[in-house]
Amino acid sequence: MEKFTEVTGTAAPMPLVNIDTDMIIPKVFLKTIKRSGLGVNLFDEMRYDREGNEIPDFVLNQPQYRDAQILVAGDNFGCGSSREHAPWAIKDFGIRCVIAPSFADIFHNNCFKNGILPIALPQEQVDVLMKDAEKGSNARMTIDLEGQTVTTSDGEKFPFEVDAFKKHCLLNGLDDIGLTLEKGTAIDSYEDSLSQSRPWV
Repeated sequence: MEKFTEVTGTAAPMPLVNIDTDMIIPKVFLKTIKRSGLGVNLFDEMRYDREGNEIPDFVLNQPQYRDAQILVAGDNFGCGSSREHAPWAIKDFGIRCVIAPSFADIFHNNCFKNGILPIALPQEQVDVLMKDAEKGSNARMTIDLEGQTVTTSDGEKFPFEVDAFKKHCLLNGLDDIGLTLEKGTAIDSYEDSLSQSRPWV
C-alpha cells in the first residue's frame, strides 16, 4: 500500500450530506475485484449524463478540480452499503484524503485499509475548508499526517485526531497483508517449531 505522510494539493468542494457508497460508485460497477480502473466511474451518476457525456457543472469535471487530491464533503460521508469499491474508486481517481464532519464507520475503516486518510472535523472548521476549496486550483491545502494538521491555502491550521495504530499503518503503507508480512520471521519460526513437535500435522 502506498505510504501516506504529507499531501499538498487541490481540494474539491462537495457540500452534500449523506453521500452514500452507491453515489460514490454505483452497484453496476461492483463486478470487478480489481482495485484499479474504478476512478473513471467515481460519482458516475453525478459526473455523466445518460449518453455518457460529462456534466460540466459537476465539481470533478471542472478543469480546476480534475486533479484534486483532497475532497471536502458534508456530514455522514460514505453511508449506505459496506462496499470496499467506494474507497477503491476514490483512491484510483487520485484522492488521498477526505474531510467531512463525520463518516460511516465501515467506510471510515475501509479508507485506512486502502491508503486514504479520512479526517473528521467540526462543522465550522469544515465550512472554512469548504470555502478555501471553492477558490479552485490556486488554493492548495496541505495534509500532514505526522503532525496531524490540515493547513489551508492561507496558512490557517486545524489539528485532527487519528487512531495511533491506523496512523502507523498509513505512514508505513501497511494494509492487512503488510501487517501480516511484518510478522514473517515469527510465523516461520512457529511453523518450524510446530513441524518438529508435531511432524504428522
